[in-house]
Amino acid sequence: MALSVGEKAPDFALTTLGAGGPEILKLSDKIGSSNILLLFVPMAFTGKCTEEFCAISNELEEFTKLNATVIGISGDNPFAQKAWADKEGITLTLASDYEHDTAKAYGVAYDSFLPAKNLTMGGVPKRSAFIVDKEGVIQYAESNDDPGQLPNFEAIKAKLGELG
Repeated sequence: MALSVGEKAPDFALTTLGAGGPEILKLSDKIGSSNILLLFVPMAFTGKCTEEFCAISNELEEFTKLNATVIGISGDNPFAQKAWADKEGITLTLASDYEHDTAKAYGVAYDSFLPAKNLTMGGVPKRSAFIVDKEGVIQYAESNDDPGQLPNFEAIKAKLGELG
């Protein structure tokens, strides 16, 4: 079951690719400076995931004005994420949850991803969104079992506007 509003957000240390190569991105290093929007997606190079992250990339300035840092998380390796970002023009920070530990800690890992389509991989993140406030507490939580259902970005923006 996904984490709920009011719970402390689990810390993580995920790999991202910076200008100098692989870097560790820790949630605890981001707490305090802004609110954090964590967006989990099942996998790179898929239609809905690309649609979501391209749309968010186009709205990053709006999220910045809402005092939010946006981090996109998938179970792909950081090099695949970079290739995806370069190909599609994705500009938000991407973090690799290759071992699926973060998806499990947030309660958003599939036991078996799309078995009806023979994609039976376990641990793949469900399409999910969490707002973590400056104190590290979850203020918004949404997880979708349907990988084709995008998060409610109007509700997310409204909540970020309330948090300031």
